Amino acid sequence: MHKQQSMWTIVIAAAAILAVTMGIRQSLGLFVSPLNTSTGLGIVTISFAMAIAQFAWGLAQPLFGMLADRAGSFKVIVLGTLLMAAGLAITPFADSEFALVFSLGIMTAMGAGAGSFSILIGAVAARLPAERRSFAAGFINAGGSFGQFIFAPLAQALIHSFNWINALLMLALTSLGSIFLALPLRENKVALTQNVAPAEETLTLRQQVGIAFKDRSYLCLHAGFFTCGFHIAFLVTHLPGEVNVCGLPAVVSATSLAIIGLANVLGSLYAGWLGQHQRMKMILFWMYASRAVAVAVYLAAPKTELTFYIFAAVLGFTWLSTVPPTAGLVGKLFGARYLATLFGFTLLSHQIGGFFGAWLGGLVFYANGDYQWMWLGDIVLATLAALVNLPIREAKPE
Repeated sequence: MHKQQSMWTIVIAAAAILAVTMGIRQSLGLFVSPLNTSTGLGIVTISFAMAIAQFAWGLAQPLFGMLADRAGSFKVIVLGTLLMAAGLAITPFADSEFALVFSLGIMTAMGAGAGSFSILIGAVAARLPAERRSFAAGFINAGGSFGQFIFAPLAQALIHSFNWINALLMLALTSLGSIFLALPLRENKVALTQNVAPAEETLTLRQQVGIAFKDRSYLCLHAGFFTCGFHIAFLVTHLPGEVNVCGLPAVVSATSLAIIGLANVLGSLYAGWLGQHQRMKMILFWMYASRAVAVAVYLAAPKTELTFYIFAAVLGFTWLSTVPPTAGLVGKLFGARYLATLFGFTLLSHQIGGFFGAWLGGLVFYANGDYQWMWLGDIVLATLAALVNLPIREAKPE
């Protein structure tokens, strides 16, 4: 009984941390318009800073993952929390492209990355038996989505009530709560080793990374996750702009982001449960394929508030539900010992895609006045992402 309570304590703590870091990070697209209006830096410059943030968040995953595998996840989360809070706090005072890239694109993003998927799922997986890892990953992921559901309308309300500068400062203060939430994840050497297979202990981190990058299945996961990042970063950065192009009020974008987060709570829990019973590569195939269909239907539909809300709900179900099966496949292929690092590298590929999704969205809008070419490219990439998961080697669950 005590062991089960301990498991739920660390899983809930990890989910709560992700709710804070992802909820704030996924709501920053709401600040693009006020930043543009107040600073005069221009949509291309701001999109570039947001694109750098996508890449920096991804780069933080393997870097902080390696640090967590050596020094412990708690120390990494504390360091990241302080970095994120500082980045958010100085962003309102950025008066140049360099300053904005440094505060929002590097400090905030890398700080959020230190309290994100690879570190949290890796920390929890090392404490759990293999059969419980898929559902735990889904539960943690659902926490991040619930954070988006909470923080998107909260950020919009703060901007409306207190202006965007004070809103960012309040979010910076809120982010510090992650330090207290991370207390259950302080390292216990016995807990960290009891679920690691003896074969995993014989490999060094360098050896395991080398083996992984020679594995075709691992590279296929990277390719699919690249497209996932492109898709999500484009939407989270430019959905407010798309709503504006369609002549709808700003509250529609905040509500849509909240719906995406709420729908992904259900999607993440379902994906985590399903991963215990079905091949994870097929879960990923159907998720990516459904995105291509959803975008195609959206393009053909009338651009009303209801259309955006339905679109958000459909996309939200698979939004970051790709994380549990992707992390689960990495764990299946290589074990839990270096999961924070190996899954961190897949998240880096995810965020390289995110860099292009955020940046190209701004360039396409600047050139054409709309996002039509981005939507069409998204359909093609989602289809390719579905297909690239099929060659992954994976045995059927017992």
